[in-house]
Amino acid sequence: MSRRPVIAGNWKMNLSADDAIALAAAVRDRCGRFRDVDVVIAPQGMMLWPIARRLEGSPVGLAAQNCHWADKGAYTGEFSPVQLKETGCTHVIIGHSERRQYFGETDEGVGKKARALHDHGLIPILCVGESLQQRESGQTIAVVSSQVAAGVAELSDDELAETIIAYEPVWAIGTGLTASPEQAQDVHLEIRNLLSRLANEATAQRVRIQYGGSVKPSNVRELMSQADIDGALVGGASLTIDSFAQLVAHREDFDK
Repeated sequence: MSRRPVIAGNWKMNLSADDAIALAAAVRDRCGRFRDVDVVIAPQGMMLWPIARRLEGSPVGLAAQNCHWADKGAYTGEFSPVQLKETGCTHVIIGHSERRQYFGETDEGVGKKARALHDHGLIPILCVGESLQQRESGQTIAVVSSQVAAGVAELSDDELAETIIAYEPVWAIGTGLTASPEQAQDVHLEIRNLLSRLANEATAQRVRIQYGGSVKPSNVRELMSQADIDGALVGGASLTIDSFAQLVAHREDFDK
């Protein structure tokens, strides 16, 4: 089954407001014209509103880097799905390993966020992945399967089909290390097989599964050539327009 690839840039806690707005405009102008790939950018929360205005009329999607599952309440420092939708977001990243590691996010909490996002018409980008210790001890599939199952536990088949799953081995995030295309494909296939068991084969074949972890123009084409890799969740290489445009084009020599 042919699935439309999706390339998402996670800017994390980088860029000044001016630089972020300028980069968003450049992504709109240089990447929004591609019709065979979905493009999403995820700036810091404080920049969502002005960047949403820059993206109006563009096919480029806007993602928040996190959310709370409640519509409102006494949750200092959080954004609700309702507020993110009003701001102009189309997607929200949930369960990123940095959120799990530094801010104590749990599989159960990620599942509640996925449920809340679908309730408000937002697409979750659900991140899963194992640490180096877990990989070396042979726990990769068990860890990833547990994260996926908890993250989608409250979703219907149609909601699951619209959810984007991002496999990001923790040991490859920001380290310069990258899972080989074959290693990544093996885990992506296991995720798809799990989804088939949790829902059904037809639904599993509709789910887009991204790879993340030191994706760059020099390795994106080989990664994307794998049968079950449907795009990339990109960190550092999304912070400059030249490298991000190359990723969207799946061509290292694309610079126009």
